[in-house]
Amino acid sequence: MQSLNAGGYLVADVIYDLGTALEIVSPLCPHLFLEVAGVANLAKGMATVAARATRLPIYSGFAKEGNLSDLYAKGEAISTLFNVLGLGVGIRLASTVCSTVQGKFVAVPLLSAVHLFSISQEMRAVPLNTLNSQRTAIIVAEFIKTGKVLRPADVRYKERLALPVSLNVDAGSVVPSVSIRHACGKPSVLKGLQGRFQGERFLLSLQDNQTNLVIHHTATGEDVVRGWLLAAYTAKIAGSKHNQYEHGFGVLKLEALEEAYGHLKADFPVLISGLKERGWHTDLFLEGSGVRAIW
Repeated sequence: MQSLNAGGYLVADVIYDLGTALEIVSPLCPHLFLEVAGVANLAKGMATVAARATRLPIYSGFAKEGNLSDLYAKGEAISTLFNVLGLGVGIRLASTVCSTVQGKFVAVPLLSAVHLFSISQEMRAVPLNTLNSQRTAIIVAEFIKTGKVLRPADVRYKERLALPVSLNVDAGSVVPSVSIRHACGKPSVLKGLQGRFQGERFLLSLQDNQTNLVIHHTATGEDVVRGWLLAAYTAKIAGSKHNQYEHGFGVLKLEALEEAYGHLKADFPVLISGLKERGWHTDLFLEGSGVRAIW
C-alpha cells in the first residue's frame, strides 16, 4: 500500500463512495436490505482502513523538521472539522433536495464527483519523498535527458494516481522487482547474470522490449536507482546503434553494457547526492506486490 500512497488514498475514497451509494440504494430493495447494507458497511470499513494505511506516509512527505506528530494532529483536526461541516450540509440537503428518491440519485453522483475530483487534486499536490517504481522511472528519465535531479514537488504532477502505468521508455523500459524464475528461467542463465553483475545487489535481464530488474533482498533504494540508471543507459546506447546492426535489441543491450557501466560510474554519484539534497529517501524502495530475491 505504501508504494501507491496517493493512488491508494484515491482508491480508498472511490470504495467509500461506492459504499455510500449502496446505502442509498438499500431501501429500494427491502428483500435484500440486510445484504446490501452489510456490503455497504464492509466497503466503507475497508476504505477507512486503506485510507489510514496511506495517510501516515503522506504526512511524512510534509515533515521537514521532525514535526510529524504536529502535522498528524493538525491533519486529523482538519479532517474532523470538515466531517462535521459535511454532516451539517448533508442534514440540510436531506430535508430539501434529497427529500425524494429522484433528488438523491441526482445529488449523490454530483457530490461524489466533486469529492473524488477534490481528492485527486489534493493527492497530486502532495510531494511524496519515497521512491517507488513510477517515481524512480520519472527521475531516471529526466536525469538521462537533462542531467537534472527532480525534487519531490517536480515529480508529483507527473505521477499517475489511478490509471495503469506503462513502461517508461526513456528510463529503459524497466520492470522492477521481478522474480528470478521469471527473469532467468534456467540456472545457467542465473549463473551468467551473477557473473555479469558481480558485486551488485541487482540483476538485469536484458530483453528486446523491456529490462527485468531482479532486486536482492538486502538491496536499498540506492541499489535500485543504480540498477535502473544502468538499464536506462544500456537501452539508450543500444537504441543509438539499433539501425546500424541486424541484431535484436536485447543483444545490442548486452553489447552496450560495458559502455553503460562507464556512464554509470561517472553519473551515479551525482544522481544519488542530488536525490539526498532534494529530500528523497534513498534508503528504501517501495515495491508493492513485487518480490525480492536471494542468490
